[in-house]
Amino acid sequence: MKKLNIAFIKASWHKEIVGKALEGFQQELTLQNVAAEVKALDVPGAFEMPLLAQRLAKTGHYDAIVCAALVVDGGIYRHDFVAQAVVDGLMNVQLSTNVPVFSVSLTPHNFQPADEFIQFYEKHFVKKGAEAARAVLAITQLSID
Repeated sequence: MKKLNIAFIKASWHKEIVGKALEGFQQELTLQNVAAEVKALDVPGAFEMPLLAQRLAKTGHYDAIVCAALVVDGGIYRHDFVAQAVVDGLMNVQLSTNVPVFSVSLTPHNFQPADEFIQFYEKHFVKKGAEAARAVLAITQLSID
């Protein structure tokens, strides 16, 4: 298998939690003994991920793009609109560029900035990062001949 070039976009809101997805992603690639160059990029929030994903996909340099964010329910329902716009945007990127785009974006309804919640989501993002790595491998190895 050739060396994979992967872009990993992380939203900066709750970066201490979201960054755990990249850790899980890289750990899984190492566990699977996959040669990969992973370029990590930070954006202000989840809403900015689709545009950067599109720009990166259009370069033709990346085999896959992974995006991670935590979009929390602040009690004003904005999270629903943001989450839907992000997922739709990421889907449009992969369909229009033919570069696989993966989402590790979670939208919990009960997140609070307390240690118990933070620890739970940190562990969950590690797990989701590993799942994203396995998904990247599955898609990039898929033969459609």
